[in-house]
Amino acid sequence: MTRNVCLLLLAVVAGSGCAPRSEEAAPYFNDSHRDKGLVIVLTGIEGRSPFNEAICEGLEDGGVTWAIDLVDWTTGVPMNYLMNLRDEEHNRLQAREIADSIVRYHMTYPKAPVILVGQSGGGAMAAWIAEALPPGELLEGIIMLAPSLSPGYPLEEALGHTRRGIVNFYSERDWFILGVGTTLSGTMDGQHTSSAGRVGFEAPPFGLPAKIYASKLFQVPWQPVMAETGNSGRHITSGARLFVTSYVAPFVLAEKWDRSFVEMITSRPTTSPASASAAPSPRTRPAPRVRPAPRTPAASPAQPPPPPETGHPHPVKVTFGPMTPAEPTSQPATTEPATEP
Repeated sequence: MTRNVCLLLLAVVAGSGCAPRSEEAAPYFNDSHRDKGLVIVLTGIEGRSPFNEAICEGLEDGGVTWAIDLVDWTTGVPMNYLMNLRDEEHNRLQAREIADSIVRYHMTYPKAPVILVGQSGGGAMAAWIAEALPPGELLEGIIMLAPSLSPGYPLEEALGHTRRGIVNFYSERDWFILGVGTTLSGTMDGQHTSSAGRVGFEAPPFGLPAKIYASKLFQVPWQPVMAETGNSGRHITSGARLFVTSYVAPFVLAEKWDRSFVEMITSRPTTSPASASAAPSPRTRPAPRVRPAPRTPAASPAQPPPPPETGHPHPVKVTFGPMTPAEPTSQPATTEPATEP
């Protein structure tokens, strides 16, 4: 009885703040931009809500001029959060239908890139959509925001259907929804454990899968500096509008994802809410520029070296490849946070 009450409470919290489901076409889809590319934003288990609409707005604010399609894959039944979380048969069917729509899109625009952005349950849907694609059909990439998948979920097939790979934004502060919540009610793939959106994905021990993970999976943990963009590390803020503008949109705009690019994005200064409100219209805003690496002049006894020209005073620690439970600090490559003076 106590367990059922806890599950109901978690479901209500996960779906709190939701807007009524709209039967109209998403206002973020613009046919005039379809030839440039397509970003499919996948909702969480709450369905369409202000949370995932903020993701669309943040992408536009960040200079993304591709078509942006907000896709609600849930059952559409109000307050049906637990069913949306655990009805894998329905969710896999929806994933296949979305994958078919991507194939049809590429028939019309064969060179246009497609990127999936999934928050919470939408992160799991992004992996399943990639798995449902036919052989040879490629996404440009997948960006997961606090995904509700188990840490050991195999990503090899999904990674194989991407050119750039998968970016996973996760936060240890997401202990309630993706810690207690998914331990009690289960993840989207039915495992009773903390989700990869809280602890990161685990590494295959050896062989080709391990190499694929190391080269195409980029895991970005939450850091306090991200709170400046509205992402407090808690679950419902993982898609905050300014966070998406500062950290997610640059991944969409990039030509490729690699170690140097991810480090550059996660160490650049963030934009304050005040400056964001004074920024030009999203449709006319230029894409974020790639800043050169800071140059450190030689120090002299009489004069200390000047501070770096770019970079945030608290750079974000980035993990390339998966997390391993046994040795979480032995990643293939890790950028350690700067030491406070």
